[in-house]
Amino acid sequence: MTRHQIREAVFLLIFEKMFSQDSAEQIIETAKEFELFELNNEAISMFNEICEKQEEIDEVIKANLKNWKIERISKISLAVLRLAVYEMKIVSKLTPDIIISEAVNITQTFAFKDDVSFVNGILANIAKG
Repeated sequence: MTRHQIREAVFLLIFEKMFSQDSAEQIIETAKEFELFELNNEAISMFNEICEKQEEIDEVIKANLKNWKIERISKISLAVLRLAVYEMKIVSKLTPDIIISEAVNITQTFAFKDDVSFVNGILANIAKG
């Protein structure tokens, strides 16, 4: 899997988790069972760590919202933001520009046009901070 495919798979798992009371492990098993998309160990590991650190990730997002509440963010945008903040603040292997570019690409694929600029703006603020 390419890095982009891994990110996209993790995004889809995060998105699914937002609508389910299932554990991360159950969501992964369902995705594997129905072969909804390709998964590898790196994607599974990233998803599990994002689930474990979701509160910490959400605090970073909340701290960079202006006149917004996290509950108002579209589920797609929030899933993208969680993935990008995880990569930016917890993993920190890549430059913020690469992470933001990947996040914008995923948002363009799955969300509305307004979501793209919203995600880009929030991530740019986080990168500066």
